[in-house]
Amino acid sequence: MEQKHPLPPFTLETALEKIQLAEDAWNSQDPEKVSKAYTTDSEWRNRDQFVNGREEIIRFLSSKWQKEFNYKLKKEYWAHTDNRIAVRFEYEYQNKEGNWFRAYGNENWEFDENGLMKKRFASINDLAIKEEDRKFI
Repeated sequence: MEQKHPLPPFTLETALEKIQLAEDAWNSQDPEKVSKAYTTDSEWRNRDQFVNGREEIIRFLSSKWQKEFNYKLKKEYWAHTDNRIAVRFEYEYQNKEGNWFRAYGNENWEFDENGLMKKRFASINDLAIKEEDRKFI
């Protein structure tokens, strides 16, 4: 049986741990590694895109990181219940033309009993920034 610790029900401590593990995985920019935190039939809404299952997650993230260079993400705890966690986040990236952006958003996560994320709903907005205004260097 595949498990991804910490497992629900979450305490504040284990919710914070889960968030840090997610941040670390996403900052690796390794789609395969990131996908392992999700159920094989995970459901995502990412901006205006709907992604279902690990294979689509891998394709989505591979495409994302082929367009977003120097990616750096920071997640922050917002709230949690037994098997759900809400985070706010911001990340910065550079496009292929060399322009910098900061993305702001919120994510709502729902986990199965094995600690794998089965639902991820992300609302994200991008803001063009100057290189000297970067926060995550």
